[in-house]
Amino acid sequence: MIATYGFNATLTARLGMGDGLVDLLLTGLNEGSPGASEHCVDYLVSRSASDPDVVHVTEGWTSEEDHHRLFAGEAAQALVAQIGGLLAKEPEYTDYVPVRGKAAF
Repeated sequence: MIATYGFNATLTARLGMGDGLVDLLLTGLNEGSPGASEHCVDYLVSRSASDPDVVHVTEGWTSEEDHHRLFAGEAAQALVAQIGGLLAKEPEYTDYVPVRGKAAF
């Protein structure tokens, strides 16, 4: 499968909560979570090099519809609610249309 829809999100955790935010975001890859879906083809959690409380998430999905459908589910909504409790401000989103690339971990 290839990604035809994606976005970057920048999340700023409350002071000192960056580790907890990263840990929580990585649970999005657990079985039953949206990032584990076959429709999520890219899920990358990164930290700012200059501020450990700033976290970036890059996601690539087979379609925008698949993303919205999976994020409407109970597991995703529970994760979103937990993430909200760690944030110092509203996340910033940039949507995009993937063209081509590479990722290796």
